[in-house]
Amino acid sequence: MMIRLFHWYNPPCVTGPKNPTRNPSRFYAGVQSASIDSKMAIKTKGFFEGIFPDELKKILQSVASEWGDVVDNMDSLQVIPLKGAMTNEVFQINWPTKSGDVIRKLLIRIYGEGVEVFFKRDDEVRTFECMSRHGQGPRLLGRFADGRVEEFIHARTLSAADLRDPEISALVAAKMREFHDLDMPGPRSVLLWTRMRNWLAEAKSLCSAKDAQKFQLNNLEGEISMLEKWLSQDDQDIGFCHNDLQYGNIMMDEDTRSITIIDYEYASYNPVAYDIANHFCEMVANYHSETPHILDYSKYPGLEERRRFVYAYLSASGNKPSEDEVERLVDDAENYTLANHIFWGLWGIISGYVNSLDFDYLEYARQRFEQYWLRRPVLLGSSVAYANGYAVDAT
Repeated sequence: MMIRLFHWYNPPCVTGPKNPTRNPSRFYAGVQSASIDSKMAIKTKGFFEGIFPDELKKILQSVASEWGDVVDNMDSLQVIPLKGAMTNEVFQINWPTKSGDVIRKLLIRIYGEGVEVFFKRDDEVRTFECMSRHGQGPRLLGRFADGRVEEFIHARTLSAADLRDPEISALVAAKMREFHDLDMPGPRSVLLWTRMRNWLAEAKSLCSAKDAQKFQLNNLEGEISMLEKWLSQDDQDIGFCHNDLQYGNIMMDEDTRSITIIDYEYASYNPVAYDIANHFCEMVANYHSETPHILDYSKYPGLEERRRFVYAYLSASGNKPSEDEVERLVDDAENYTLANHIFWGLWGIISGYVNSLDFDYLEYARQRFEQYWLRRPVLLGSSVAYANGYAVDAT
């Protein structure tokens, strides 16, 4: 059952994306209606009329008290659903001030259903709270049973084209280094391989026999084990990685040029080379095109562009990196693209079975696995061979 919500407020002279990405983007609604799952509709029922759960009302009243200059009547709040969410529903709240010439803004995020297969919501909330304390991303203004209230960031979300701008790319690289260096709670152990195996098991449990054969799921355990052995190095740099640094999760203040990284659902400790690889892979996507699931690998960054990004990343520590340091990280990141293709390929398969949003997840998955099998012999060379259909180390 699908329920359609009427977007009663559409700001003038503002356009937004027409298609979803993995995580919410800070855009106004660009269309007059949006389909959402019936469970989500129950959670957000009344939002457009300013009817909020009692828990949320208390948080809003507390925020109003802290601000001190907003009108007391909650009926005056303007509620704007933000387009671009795939795991949550996000609403912008415009709150008039008593002077009448200023509008205060905040965000209400309503947690989505069924995301536990990809990440633990409790872990994501703890990460958000910790990031907020570190001064990263939006401030946490309050939590309630089905969601949270966040600071509104006065910045624009990057576009796919922005990632190719050398100046913006260097700013993103420096911010990524800062993100990786954060001291976050929990063991500094790599989560990548465990998560991939968990997703593989989930994909196998959901897939039809036809799809399981199409995506070669029975071979992927061997591929994952091979990649883990091949890519894991004792001296590799482990940092707190975002793991989903696509353009929609990066914001920039146009005045200060400061970068903010948002949405930490998939964040965890991982090799920093993997996070860089993920960012490079995301450069082939445009999730706000007419065909958001289509990936254009002719747009994958060339060697010089990758070197430039890695140089900016390493330079952010304050020390000029050597040529060897740059080359090694460029090579490591390129090798980790193989793991990234499997990672998001599995995500696409699972999403195709559990998510009803208008996005061709299985076609997205097909492209990621196609790229994996195309790039595999190029990057692995003769170091890995096949025995009885399974990958084995040939060295």
